[in-house]
Amino acid sequence: MCGRFALKAPPADIAAHFGLDAVPEAAPRYNIAPTQDILIVRHPWRAPEARLEAARVKWGLLPSWAKDASMAAKLANARGETVAEKPAFRSAFRRMRCLVPADGFYEWEATPSGKQPWFIRLKAGGLLAFAGLWEHWQAPDGTPLETATLITTDANALMRPVHDRMPVILQPADYAAWLGAQTKAEDLKALLKPLPEDLMERYRVSRRMSNARNEGEECMAPWGGD
Repeated sequence: MCGRFALKAPPADIAAHFGLDAVPEAAPRYNIAPTQDILIVRHPWRAPEARLEAARVKWGLLPSWAKDASMAAKLANARGETVAEKPAFRSAFRRMRCLVPADGFYEWEATPSGKQPWFIRLKAGGLLAFAGLWEHWQAPDGTPLETATLITTDANALMRPVHDRMPVILQPADYAAWLGAQTKAEDLKALLKPLPEDLMERYRVSRRMSNARNEGEECMAPWGGD
């Protein structure tokens, strides 16, 4: 699974990386958790051939058919192996795919002294993109809400000592295929695989980041222990 990540890159860098005209201004985030706002990159709703845009949505997918918003918190992740068939995700998988920009993500290792968080990022540094899905939901009173989920896959060799799952990280050469309206389902599924471990690195961080209320650069700073 993936339950926490960071996005500290300035809007100009995000726009350049994804080829966007503009990105909403926002403060750097070092400890983003489910139910909070996240940035996604997508084709506009009902305009799959239009230029890519950046949008802020809630983390935790709410299917369009949901009767209320309560189930969103349980759908922060979607398993890549079943995402095309699960009722909560299959519609979005067909037509509402997105990229989720990040500088890296956190995962916890179970140790005798408690859960130890790690920060995982690209070895080369810079932005990465999770494979995601988004949805447009409308409350009974007509209020719209847009939400998203991150797709996960089996852990690679780097991640396996920490956790058996990891988010799907797409390479830039695959962005267009993932977002493309004409990409076949079997080709989409082929993208839902672990990023090669030699492209990634991880390091321990302070347990302070385990509390989602804690923010700041220290959340993702290397930690050597006591």
